[in-house]
Amino acid sequence: MKILKYITFTFFSSLLVVSCGGGSDNENPVDPVVPTVIDPDAASLVFPEDNTECNEGVINTNDETKSTVTFQWSASENTDSYEIKIKNLETGSITTATSTTIQKEVSINRGTPYEWYVISIANGTSSTASSETWTFYNQGQGIENYAPFPAVAISPQRGSTISSANATITLEWSTSDVDDDIVSYEVLFDTTETTVTSLGSTTESSIDVSVSAETTYYWKVITTDSFDNTSTSELFEFRVE
Repeated sequence: MKILKYITFTFFSSLLVVSCGGGSDNENPVDPVVPTVIDPDAASLVFPEDNTECNEGVINTNDETKSTVTFQWSASENTDSYEIKIKNLETGSITTATSTTIQKEVSINRGTPYEWYVISIANGTSSTASSETWTFYNQGQGIENYAPFPAVAISPQRGSTISSANATITLEWSTSDVDDDIVSYEVLFDTTETTVTSLGSTTESSIDVSVSAETTYYWKVITTDSFDNTSTSELFEFRVE
């Protein structure tokens, strides 16, 4: 009986050594499984609507020059949070807000044109996605007619370099007006950032200009409506090879 007990103990001891020994030293370690983070999709803007007057803001009781507007957008896939960018088109200043929902209350100036867009953010990746950019006027006290939105360059694109194959190119822009009463555009075009040379006024949203090779050009557009309200675009620039 002692011999049998000894053999049994030796057998199970051997099993224990084999099971706990970790196998051969030549086996490769297994890499841990790292979950894949999917890049976020772009959100779709809802409110304030594009090229409209926003009249749903709540006037601030401590500062009647401002009102609180609830910005809204649709949920985007693979997104954990959102960053809202709101640009004052008169001053160029940008307000940034964040939200984990699909809306955000932000206090902004009344009687002022703005543009806004939303950036979708996902945890675990540096990739983001941006929505379209919309413009709107935040309603102001006693305003019966709003100035046009500042023009946006279409061609040449801002900061672009173009070929010098042609001595004449076309400057093209776009703009809009809540009241839909734009009557003219004045184009300033120059080789310096002061851009004081006027090409005159036009009712079209494009104009032909003469250019030279190896030169950088600057231009802006002044838009006028039927009430003589005006808006001046940002300074656009391009280079001719």
